[in-house]
This record gives sequence, C-alpha cells and structure tokens, in this order.
Amino acid sequence: MHETTLEGGFTDAPRDAAHAFRACMNAMARPGRIETLRGATPPAPLSLAAGSLLLTLCDGDTPVHLTGAHDSQAVRQWLAFHTGAPLAATPAEATFAIGAWEGLVPLADYPTGTARYPDRSATLIVEMDALDTAGARLTGPGIASSTTFSVPDLAALQANHALFPQGLDFYFTAGDQIAAIPRSTQLEDA
Repeated sequence: MHETTLEGGFTDAPRDAAHAFRACMNAMARPGRIETLRGATPPAPLSLAAGSLLLTLCDGDTPVHLTGAHDSQAVRQWLAFHTGAPLAATPAEATFAIGAWEGLVPLADYPTGTARYPDRSATLIVEMDALDTAGARLTGPGIASSTTFSVPDLAALQANHALFPQGLDFYFTAGDQIAAIPRSTQLEDA
C-alpha cells in the first residue's frame, strides 16, 4: 500500500467530519447555494470538496462508481482505506458516483429508486472546473423564491426532476466548494 493512501484523511476526524457533514446537508437543503467544504486532502484528480464529501457520506454499505480520470489506482486505494466503501463495477450498482459530467452520463444507467422506495437511488458527485451562481433558474424546496446556478446539462437535470419523487440527487464540486441540486429542484433557463 502506498504511503499516500494512508494520508489525506481528516486531520481531526470528529471535528472535520462534523463540519463537512453540516456543509453537505446545508448544500442539499439550499439548492444552488455554494458552500465551502474542506478537511481532506485526497489524491488527484479528486477536489478537496469531493474528497471531504466522500469521507463524510461513504462507508462499507455505499458502493461508489468511479468514472474517467477518477477511476485511478490512487483514488481506489484512498477511498478503500479511508471509507471502506466498495467499488461499484457499473452505474446500476452505485449508491454514489463521481467524475466529470462527461464520464457520468448517461444518467439513465443509475438507480433512480422505485415508487415504493424512492430513496434507493444514486447520488452523483460532479467534479467541475468552477462553480458559478449564474446559469439556470432554480426553484423548489429550500429556495425562498428562486436562485441561479450553472449546470452542465439543463435538459438532463430537467428530465431528472420529471421523475420526482424518484430520480438522482447531485453534488457539484470544484476546489473546496460544493453545491447541490436534489431531484425536487425545478430548473429552467434563466
């Protein structure tokens, strides 16, 4: 096992995990709002926010699907050591998936839950170059009137919302920033 596999976790695990969990929940509760999330120093190409998110939400019962450049030996070993999360060989087996948007599509490959169990769906962590509050208009739970957020594919996220109460939830990460768009959020051109 490489020395870097052992590094990069939370320095002060209880405190860092609590701060990260709060940032994750705040982001999901307030769609499109950009939060700061740090604590982990994961191997490239994982961003600080994505690494902290994985440390916070993943464990031995949450299969993770890695896509594109994120499917590397360094990321696999780091994730296994720090979270114990098993790797999902296909999107259909994933509780979480991470990568750039191009590596995560098509969205139809991921579990969207069932009518009886809509919570049995995947959460996608989309690594971006930057997060921007200019873009699509967002409305729905957690948003006072409306807000804006730049999304990689408006039509795909609109189609996901149409599945509600089923569908996927999304975290968007860049550097130490995180934002979320749950399936309950309505999106339209700004």
